[in-house]
Amino acid sequence: MTKSFDIEIRVDRKTIPVPTHKIDNFKNRVGVEVEWNNKTEFYDRDLNNFRLLRELRVLSVGVIITRLSELQSLFDELGKGTSYGQSTTHWDKLMPKVEGGAAGGCPLLLVGMGKACYDPNS
Repeated sequence: MTKSFDIEIRVDRKTIPVPTHKIDNFKNRVGVEVEWNNKTEFYDRDLNNFRLLRELRVLSVGVIITRLSELQSLFDELGKGTSYGQSTTHWDKLMPKVEGGAAGGCPLLLVGMGKACYDPNS
């Protein structure tokens, strides 16, 4: 279930809205984002959102499901390589952001789907 958050901070009786991004799926303090073929800036947005919501004690863990970079060669073999480029969201674009601390102190579960998930007979 997609979840939006209405967050605001009060400073000297002045309300300041704090915009956040909707989370693809949110339940029981777990947020799940699926990034399959978006611009890599979406990872920045998701990780920052997880960080903020964790700091506000709304989120316990952030989950990102994405594709492993190895899938590019499979997409190429299937003639879909131009639809899924190296500049879009995939594991090798996510990990430097995570390792750089983009999620702050938010615990993460990262799921990478690879070639082993592909069944040519289904």
